[in-house]
Amino acid sequence: MATSKLVKAILDPKTNWFAAVHKKTIETRLRKYGLRYDDLYDPMESLDIKEALNRLPREIVDARNQRLLRAMDLSMKHEYLSPELQAQQTPFRSYLSDMLALVEREKAERQALGALPLQQRTIP
Repeated sequence: MATSKLVKAILDPKTNWFAAVHKKTIETRLRKYGLRYDDLYDPMESLDIKEALNRLPREIVDARNQRLLRAMDLSMKHEYLSPELQAQQTPFRSYLSDMLALVEREKAERQALGALPLQQRTIP
């Protein structure tokens, strides 16, 4: 219990100066390409992320894909968004974390009840 409070205190940008600097650095880098933090989750890495993306409305997923394509295009051209567009970006506005938490709760509930998982990864 004490260790979890310690970890939260260390990682909280409101209480730890280094965490605040790190968050500001991440925010600056995401703004340069017009990305959000949730865009960095890879659906190939976790089936929970893939399921959460499948449950989101189509418009949100399309906007995510558009941001990723724009970021890849800017990266290939070695350019950044204009300062006006960077000012409009909201890198830490979350759209995936609530759905991801719901999927993880459902998965934990299924495991607690002894049911089979909804999705299973197959190795070719």
